[in-house]
Amino acid sequence: MIIIGYSGHGFVVCGITIAGGNKITGYCDNEEKQYNPFSLQYFGKESSDAALAAFKENDFFIAIGDNKIREKVFHNLAAKQLYPVNAIHPSAVIDASAIIATQGVMIAANVVINPLAKIGTGAICNTACIIEHECVVGNFAHIAPGAVLCGNVKVGNNSFVGANAVIRQGITIGNNVMIGAGAVVLKNVPDNATVMGVPAK
Repeated sequence: MIIIGYSGHGFVVCGITIAGGNKITGYCDNEEKQYNPFSLQYFGKESSDAALAAFKENDFFIAIGDNKIREKVFHNLAAKQLYPVNAIHPSAVIDASAIIATQGVMIAANVVINPLAKIGTGAICNTACIIEHECVVGNFAHIAPGAVLCGNVKVGNNSFVGANAVIRQGITIGNNVMIGAGAVVLKNVPDNATVMGVPAK
């Protein structure tokens, strides 16, 4: 597999991939990295001829934490009929009735995804987060480490739920929302809002 983005988030994806028994052969980034802890081959930017040729012959994954940038890269490659695979850690507990999109989803170590939950394209479910029953995580959303979505929570597209935040059952989080780390969200959050604190406001 080839990863797009080779820094902290990319290193996590490397760990997930290796834990699953797969091999990472190279990376794409804006420039070649001096720090190359996994000894990967550099293929240039993801738009380079070398990278595009490699994507046609290998699985690839967009390992970019920023939701908007990840979405942009996804659509640029999709326009060329190139689509990323998922990266799912073998320790993740995913109920058989959960629906996981098939393109570009990251599910990290010790994540729990419970019955009838839905995870959108390009979403990140980061380390040890909990996605309870019937939750919906939108496209290119990011649920950070340790965050808890109680039952029937809906998180919109491109939204970010910070580390160890807790979202009360039945809450709807709009699109392009930022939830601060450690926040406790007790009320619905509209599109484009930023909330933090206990209770979040």
